[in-house]
Amino acid sequence: MSIATTHIVDDDPAVRDALQWLLQSRGVPSRTWASAEEFLSFASGDFCGCILLDVRMPGMSGIELFDRLRALDCRLPVIFLTGHGDVPMAVQALKDGAFDFIEKPYDDNALVDKVLSAIAHDTKRNARDSSVLLLRQKLEQLTQREQEIMQLILAGKLNKVIADELGIAMRTVEVHRSRVFEKMQVRSAVELSQMLSPLGDKPES
Repeated sequence: MSIATTHIVDDDPAVRDALQWLLQSRGVPSRTWASAEEFLSFASGDFCGCILLDVRMPGMSGIELFDRLRALDCRLPVIFLTGHGDVPMAVQALKDGAFDFIEKPYDDNALVDKVLSAIAHDTKRNARDSSVLLLRQKLEQLTQREQEIMQLILAGKLNKVIADELGIAMRTVEVHRSRVFEKMQVRSAVELSQMLSPLGDKPES
């Protein structure tokens, strides 16, 4: 994953330079783009951080870029820069999943605070996604029988009950249970349940 960066997309070079200088003064890495088309042509799934996006630009507008990015499943938080007349569009963008909007002229500190909040949001989401990926990789190590027994363990059933339900020896259940805990790197059924909670009620490999 690349360094968290604020992508400034604005057709006005003076605005781009001013925003980049402002963010640099607070130690926030940034990169500037002169148009929505330029950003879209370089946008990557490895990008992390957030986007500062002007609503009105020649060619593809900020709103159109936002729609394109959503269609591409790009989940970078988007903060719109809007003029007074663009506020209704920005409010609609919020309903559609934008992170926030800032009306021009903006307060420098408030803008940077929103950028930092958006970056923190993206960092937390990336960490959560990485955690879920690791969980799924662990689940893939389980055999079909181990997954079956894991589900019964998560349902709170004792070894003897599991053995009766599956028609196998209790010692066999104990061995499978031990292997499940070892592969999932947990020490108890409670710990296993807590670990798998991000996957919902029925984790699957």
